[in-house]
Amino acid sequence: MPLTPCDKKLLHMSLLTVEDLQKSFASPSGQLTAVLDVPSFTLNHKEQVAFRGASGSGKTTFLHLLAGVLPADSGKISFDGHSLHSMKESSRDQLRAAKIGYVFQSFNLLNGFTCLENILLAMNLNGSSNRSWAFTLLEAVGLLEFKDYLPRQLSIGQQQRIGIARALVNRPKLVLADEPTGNLDPANTDLCLGMLCSLCQQWGSSLILVSHDPRVIGQFEKSIVWEDLNQVTQSKLTTA
Repeated sequence: MPLTPCDKKLLHMSLLTVEDLQKSFASPSGQLTAVLDVPSFTLNHKEQVAFRGASGSGKTTFLHLLAGVLPADSGKISFDGHSLHSMKESSRDQLRAAKIGYVFQSFNLLNGFTCLENILLAMNLNGSSNRSWAFTLLEAVGLLEFKDYLPRQLSIGQQQRIGIARALVNRPKLVLADEPTGNLDPANTDLCLGMLCSLCQQWGSSLILVSHDPRVIGQFEKSIVWEDLNQVTQSKLTTA
């Protein structure tokens, strides 16, 4: 059947599509436990969406699959014209370095390197090094004057702002944020979340954020209840 004009428009708009994505992990005894079963999900270019769900419900696993960190057991992930499910691990690594940014709850900054060096090292993963752009990123998160500070010399909120700058080093098509405000107080939560959403919008990056905090989720125009999307979680709730 030929594509309709509507179908063609949707394909053009979609940055990321997921079909029948499943993932299980083996327990120490060798028994497989299903943690993820997502029938379908679509994210458009420059779209921002938040997932709300309990800790330990598979949200981080979903992000790792989208980033190509983990291979799926079955299903399809199509990202910016690439089929992650059919790519070798090395190719997924290259794609992630070039087109995907990641913001962690625990920051994951390299403590032996300055703020500027942390950003330049992230650039190097994609084979580039642009000090001018690094300075622009530091200025965008309000920390240019702290460029020579080590992470331990920064506050918790400042560390996460460096984490946001690092996630944007290669102007990614997609930013994945895993509980990025989980270690922050309310004031820093608002500041960091506002910066992340604003900079993604400014530089054209789509954003997927996961959180169990209703206050964070409420700041997104589009939010999805994770338990409605992940059929593993849904089946557990049904049989409980």
